[in-house]
Amino acid sequence: MLNVTGIDCFYGDVQVLRDLSLSVQRGEILCLLGRNGAGKTTTLKAIMGLVPVRSGTITLDGETISTLPAHAVPKRGIGYVPQGRRLFAEMTVAENIEVGLQTRGKGEKTREKVLTLFPRLRDRYRQRAETLSGGEQQMLAMARALAVEPDALLLDEPTEGLQPSMISLIRDVVSGLKDQNVAIVLVEQRIDTVLSLADRVVFIENGVLRDEAHAADLKNNPDLIRKYVGV
Repeated sequence: MLNVTGIDCFYGDVQVLRDLSLSVQRGEILCLLGRNGAGKTTTLKAIMGLVPVRSGTITLDGETISTLPAHAVPKRGIGYVPQGRRLFAEMTVAENIEVGLQTRGKGEKTREKVLTLFPRLRDRYRQRAETLSGGEQQMLAMARALAVEPDALLLDEPTEGLQPSMISLIRDVVSGLKDQNVAIVLVEQRIDTVLSLADRVVFIENGVLRDEAHAADLKNNPDLIRKYVGV
């Protein structure tokens, strides 16, 4: 479904991803684990066209997307929830969701679907994004991405800084998307969240994919987590 094959990425002259390959299928959750600066966020940005791929390829259902401009990638069916949310702060909840809807020409049915997932956003519908709490902003970032009706969804630290009830809600939404056959790539530092959600885990270190394991195996043998994350 979503395949990353041997990509190299740079920030200026500094190489940050080295011959990195991974894949995720429909109805699967793949988690990227590694220390800060390992290259996890850069991997997601490369998929979204926000960081140029100097060599290698990224394909979605067989179509090469690594040569597309960044604005064209979501139109192919990839939703993205970046770390820090990156909302349009002065726009309302309604307007932020509308941005997602317009990406692939979705309408009222999709709007209702995302507002049903996050009913608090319905109560805040005419508020500016900057007036929302941190948890509400995270809901909005996810709602905007889901308004694309993605076939693949990239999540970068979706539970960062959230209270337990909000973390539980995000987990439930992600689990529900898996059941709807969405392919999900998750960057997450909460090991309990990773092990409860992920099907597979890949470990990235210094821009290189070092190892891979099934999440179920890591529950009984956390050596790889200690090695690459230090937990």
